[in-house]
Amino acid sequence: MQLSNEDHVRLAKVIKAKYGLNLTEKKYLIESRLTNYVLDCGFDNFTEYLESVYADRSGIEMTNIISRLTTNYTYFMRESEHFRHFTEVFLKEAESRIEDKDLRIWSAGCSFGNEPYNLAMCLHEYFGDDADNWDSRILATDISFNALRMAKQGVFAEQALQELPESWIRKYFNRHVNGTYQVNEELRNDVVFKYHNLMEPIGFKKKFDLIVCRNVMIYFDEQTKEELINRFYDATEPGGYLYIGHAESAPKEIKYEYVQPAIYRKPLKGDEENE
Repeated sequence: MQLSNEDHVRLAKVIKAKYGLNLTEKKYLIESRLTNYVLDCGFDNFTEYLESVYADRSGIEMTNIISRLTTNYTYFMRESEHFRHFTEVFLKEAESRIEDKDLRIWSAGCSFGNEPYNLAMCLHEYFGDDADNWDSRILATDISFNALRMAKQGVFAEQALQELPESWIRKYFNRHVNGTYQVNEELRNDVVFKYHNLMEPIGFKKKFDLIVCRNVMIYFDEQTKEELINRFYDATEPGGYLYIGHAESAPKEIKYEYVQPAIYRKPLKGDEENE
């Protein structure tokens, strides 16, 4: 089943306007990832299916499309250098700098939850018995309601856990009889999952000490990336960090300071004044 050029242009235009994703060169991707789903939904062609999507005022089916086009296999400890920096640099700085122990972390584009749960594990390992004295619940957001629903359940295939230490698996997961692993209740309570479209204003009450947005901006053009990173910057505490995917490139003109590949930092107020 083929996607007509007319349907492709219209769909790409709608998705770019609302979600920032650039699908103008992704016609084959759309066909390959949606064909079986469209048929399973009872439609004979893309045109009929897309008309039903545009007529869906809830927007749920459109975000379902986005999820199917952008979600890839993910696993724990992906891009492990971020977790090394998180433990050895970020948490050490936060421990000495944040006096009220209110640590604010945002996993933006959290998909099925591997990333925020992984960060929560690192927090527990770092703080140990002192972890309960920190307000360190992680905000995790995505535009896919299906991904958020699965993330809240915290159930993962054994293959997704292969890079985790065996002691962490025993400590933070419960094994089910069907061979899957579920994040234990204590760790699940450390992550708050919410819907958020990154193209919309960031309206959270407090600024973040760390924003993690990895492998999301690979679908954005340069202008969209620059606008998003500027919003991230405004939502970051001075001295806070931004992690992006190693396969992504940040726009040349951004306010964050470059730290190392895929890691950026917002200058402290004193540093900004000295520039």
